[in-house]
Amino acid sequence: MSPSTHTELHNSLPHTTSTQVPLRKLQRSMGARHLVMIALGGVIGSGLFLSSGYTISQAGPLGAVLAYGIGAVVVYLVMTCLGELAIAYPVSGAFHIYAARSINPATGFTTAWLYWLCWAVALGSEFTAAGILMQRWFPGVDVWIWCLVFAAALFGMNAISARVFGESEFWFSLIKVTAIIVLIILGGAAIFGFTPFGGQAAASGPILFSNFDTPDGLFPTGISGVLVTALAVFYAFSGSELIGVAAGETKDPAKNIPKALKSTVLRLVIFFIGAITVIAAIVPYEETGVTDSPFVTVFEYIGIPFAGDIMNFVIITALLSAGNSGLFSCARMLFSLAEEGHAPQVFTKLTRRGIPLVALSVSMLGGLASLISSVMAPETVYLVLVSVAGFAVVAVWMSIVASQFFHRRKFVRSGGDIRTLAYRTPLYPFVPIVAFVLLSVSIVAIAFDPNQVAALYFGVPFVIACYVIFWWRYTRRGAKPRLLIDEEAPVTTADADADADADATSAERGASPERSAER
Repeated sequence: MSPSTHTELHNSLPHTTSTQVPLRKLQRSMGARHLVMIALGGVIGSGLFLSSGYTISQAGPLGAVLAYGIGAVVVYLVMTCLGELAIAYPVSGAFHIYAARSINPATGFTTAWLYWLCWAVALGSEFTAAGILMQRWFPGVDVWIWCLVFAAALFGMNAISARVFGESEFWFSLIKVTAIIVLIILGGAAIFGFTPFGGQAAASGPILFSNFDTPDGLFPTGISGVLVTALAVFYAFSGSELIGVAAGETKDPAKNIPKALKSTVLRLVIFFIGAITVIAAIVPYEETGVTDSPFVTVFEYIGIPFAGDIMNFVIITALLSAGNSGLFSCARMLFSLAEEGHAPQVFTKLTRRGIPLVALSVSMLGGLASLISSVMAPETVYLVLVSVAGFAVVAVWMSIVASQFFHRRKFVRSGGDIRTLAYRTPLYPFVPIVAFVLLSVSIVAIAFDPNQVAALYFGVPFVIACYVIFWWRYTRRGAKPRLLIDEEAPVTTADADADADADATSAERGASPERSAER
């Protein structure tokens, strides 16, 4: 590395991309278990606990299982692309970096703002939903009070340190995961006639999968019902990409990111498909879509006492968990944009514990603004926000797989040896191309679904506006953004191991950033 580069990155370690994250900045304090639970926390939300019955009613029992299977395949394809990029650029707010480096800066700018808005809208929705559910136990307390309580709690968890956030998300997610495991194990046993808790299941005996054969056949709404449901399933799996957002605060990214990706995909497949299969087998098809929560129906069926209160607690936890991950993501996206010179530099300010507090505060205000708009202007402002947020999920995934395609091609053309990569997407270029095509088809298919077509009406103009703003602000006037993250070749296995040792040595000796760079 040249002396001039040392001057520009005066407080970073040399050699590889993994060390081009200035040490004065976000702290690498999260391990693989934190990454897995952060991803699960972002994915597993009220959609599975509350809306899974509606999903079954739209596609039929077997159709719903198939739709989630299709969604799992797409998630796997996206996550394998994410793995290579997250190690090549292990920085916070990584989606922005992937697209900016591999495609062009305007795409990175657009991706970041799409994702920020997606989670800001989600924050407002989750605070409101959690407040409404709290009225089951505290009917005299207004919903807005609970919204403020939950907002303050999540802000505090995020503001202390990345490790506190990771630990809180770990335990939030563990509660949700436990509920799903209980449903799968006890519900699965009840399907075959094993009923340790008694209940209605004991009287019914083995029901097997008789509910799959509906009065209108295995696919009561036809194949079109499966395809429309598959679109919704893509959104249901959103949040798995949070591993990339947290890459900049992960210890030993070359080791922990691939491990977390594999674990996350496996768990999502088991949890989602397993839960949908059990629910579809136990809840009669005629009753799906009308029950408050299919989880409550299943728990009551297998004889678990206080099923309603238990699931109320689990769903509130699920909402707060998703909000926790969303707030983390929003703050890192603003931080990343500011680092690139595409947002006010005040967003780069960090606390002594490495938290982008200004970015975190603005993101929380964005979530509260979304909450207010859901009450004051639900048919105008909030409708636009929700539509763009729904569109953003698939758009960001498309950005990820496209970034991997161009990144690998650039790496190989520059003489890089793919065998040296710490992690590489398998079956290149087949995987990114197939993923991009499937995601593109889902975007087009939205136009034929009256319930989702608003996402195109507002999402496409939003994307165009982002490109125009970027051109006007940063290209037309000739402004050159600061590039603080090196653009050299991806991390290799040997380099990643060496840098992990170097980071550990620096931490143990309490070396200053400048001394670390001199080594």
